[in-house]
Amino acid sequence: MTKAELIEEVSRVTESTFQEAATVVEAILDAIVKALRDGERVELRGFGTFATRQRPPRQGRNPKTGEIVDVPPKTIAVFKPSKALKDSLRPSSK
Repeated sequence: MTKAELIEEVSRVTESTFQEAATVVEAILDAIVKALRDGERVELRGFGTFATRQRPPRQGRNPKTGEIVDVPPKTIAVFKPSKALKDSLRPSSK
């Protein structure tokens, strides 16, 4: 699902215009990004948790030359799905 498809779905479910739904989706995504940038966790019950994690510095190799390169530490975003989401994705056993 693309962002545009998500906006269309929100628009359909809420019976609002595409522009109003786009504003809502943008506001939600901006709030999540801002919280992650500030080092906060974002927990959406029944869906999952967004958080940031630090990757330590390491040595890598340039694949072309084989030269050893220092890779600096960096912050990455991680998502951990909730148990409810994982369970909803499992095929039902009958």
